[in-house]
Amino acid sequence: MSSDALIRVEGLGKRYDMFAKPVDRLMQLMSDPVRRGLCMAPAKHSKEVWALRGVSFEVPPGEALGVMGRNGSGKSTMLQMLCGTLTPTEGHVQVRGRIAALLELGAGFNPEFTGRENVFLNGRLLGLETAEIESRFDDICAFADIGAYIDEPTKTYSSGMFVRLAFSVATSVDADILVVDEALAVGDARFQARCMKRIRAIQDDGASVLFVSHDVAAVRTLCQRALWLERGGMKELGPVLQVSSRYMESIFQDDPEALHPAVGVDAHDEEGSSAGGDAGVQDTAAPDVPTVHKEKPLAHWGQQIGLIRAVTLAAGDQRDCELLEWGQRCRIGIRVLLPPDYAPESFRVAFSIKDLRGHDIVVSSTDDSSSTPPAHWSAGAEVEIEFAFENGLVEGKYFLVAAVEKRTGPVVEYYEYIEGVRYFSVISPVRHFGIYQPKIEHVFKELLRV
Repeated sequence: MSSDALIRVEGLGKRYDMFAKPVDRLMQLMSDPVRRGLCMAPAKHSKEVWALRGVSFEVPPGEALGVMGRNGSGKSTMLQMLCGTLTPTEGHVQVRGRIAALLELGAGFNPEFTGRENVFLNGRLLGLETAEIESRFDDICAFADIGAYIDEPTKTYSSGMFVRLAFSVATSVDADILVVDEALAVGDARFQARCMKRIRAIQDDGASVLFVSHDVAAVRTLCQRALWLERGGMKELGPVLQVSSRYMESIFQDDPEALHPAVGVDAHDEEGSSAGGDAGVQDTAAPDVPTVHKEKPLAHWGQQIGLIRAVTLAAGDQRDCELLEWGQRCRIGIRVLLPPDYAPESFRVAFSIKDLRGHDIVVSSTDDSSSTPPAHWSAGAEVEIEFAFENGLVEGKYFLVAAVEKRTGPVVEYYEYIEGVRYFSVISPVRHFGIYQPKIEHVFKELLRV
């Protein structure tokens, strides 16, 4: 492990004793000292439950580590041990520097105090001197943006106002380590954007960040690596795109036996080589169908795996390519086997283009179209949906997501979802800024002088 890490965790575990009856707790408290005095093993009157066990990782300065997992996976327990509010049962936690934490809404705030009083109270708890709080008070209030409510009791605050003030205080203390546990979920979009900008600034100053969220897009935006906890243990630790994709796959994995590679999708081993030794597997029902992709998908799940038969990326005269030019007319073709319960009013096909951090750049679905599928389409037929567009992606590397959806009102169910079905690059003779640059017409107008 690195010697300069601000957070180092080795074999961390937390055990709780669950008693069936209150008297069992009393019996254990009374019998343990007696049995130890007689050199006897303590009698067990409880059931051991491990909220967390065997977790090891480190976070160097300037890195943000995303922590993901279902409810009850041990995320909050781990953060409380890192912050010192819980004592580990086993393992070691080493932190260097000042920690600022947002573990839960309202922690460290007195609801009877005004916002102003709570700023000073919370600031003192975080290690600031009164003079330091006074010098930063105006900036704290400006970021929280709650106006005159700063002098009202915090019990009158909405959850959004509460978290704005708490986040503003926590991020004003020049902490070496910032811990955020789902606190931003209650904020509006504008506030979340401001929080992300401030967290990045804290990272740039060399602080380590632990960011817990169910919002995979937010984790991908902010973090370089991700830790996936499952039932109190480490499921995976690694690059954020890889881990978040596997996590999303597990969430939508209703039937573990169903997640086999679809026809037309490479069956790679862990090293990325094809199971059959070829560069890719083609649709056996239609030999002319191009390979779906040449790398293992990041995630592949759904209710009916195998409906997506092939995905093509075409540009100009090339029917299947991996290199696009900026401004070029492109086509994405998704060949699909219509499901047994096919209904034109609910059946949809979609794609998205993501950058290598997993951020959506382009998203489109047949739900956006005013056109409808041909009337003769029926269950069991193999069809192709083509999306045509002018490529506005700036130079870089990207990957495709292909999905077959069932939409009933606002509800979207997935027959099949493949993230990383194809990978491609974009080149451009002109340097562009941003992430997407359509062709824009510039018009110069001369205004009449009055």
